[in-house]
Amino acid sequence: MRNSSRYLENIVNLVYPRRCPICDDVVSLEQGLICGDCRRKIKYIEEPRCRKCGKQMQDENTIFCKDCEKRRHEFEYGFALYDYQSMKNSIYRFKYSNRSEYAKYYARDIYEHLRSEISAIGADALVPVPLHVSRRTRRGYNQAEVLTKELSKLTGIPCYSNLVKRVKNTVPQKELDVQERQNNLKKAFLIHSDVVKLNKTIVVDDIYTTGSTIDAVAKGLRQHGVGKVYYLTLCIGEGM
Repeated sequence: MRNSSRYLENIVNLVYPRRCPICDDVVSLEQGLICGDCRRKIKYIEEPRCRKCGKQMQDENTIFCKDCEKRRHEFEYGFALYDYQSMKNSIYRFKYSNRSEYAKYYARDIYEHLRSEISAIGADALVPVPLHVSRRTRRGYNQAEVLTKELSKLTGIPCYSNLVKRVKNTVPQKELDVQERQNNLKKAFLIHSDVVKLNKTIVVDDIYTTGSTIDAVAKGLRQHGVGKVYYLTLCIGEGM
């Protein structure tokens, strides 16, 4: 069975060559999911981190970054894997250049580096941040959902792709300041009634900037009965 699966993977890789998530060159099955040289170019978020949003901190005696000291978030706390600057080109291709296959590497890297943090939460659901149907149709997939499904396979935590629906086609968050981001997301999400069955949920997205999107989803989930909401993203900026 394993040999037939390996054979099928070889055929698929010939027709649709797997690409390195860093340099985007084709990688052989022997190399795995990433070029050996490219692996060393990644900058991971490490301790000290902000105890709320997970941003990289410089002072190990500081508990929260300045953003989290000023703002009340709707989530309990969260983690990000990569420093945004080191992975921004990779994430851009993942979202806009039909590189959904990157998700397999991202998920494995998350699992390798943040497995204990995820396990400690004891979540009963992984919930991807949804795209509006028009944007999903244009891209062909929701990058957060693709990532979440790969992560679900590794962690055993169920992925609930249809639990949250984006009903408002919002302006891209990157074009707005903090207050505008919050206003932009008002009434943007619809929560399915099945959410009442859940106690601890991890919301999954690709990038954390100000936390406005995570907050909007977390608030909706909590208002519909979820006990505690956490988050996990691929990238995040540096805290102060």
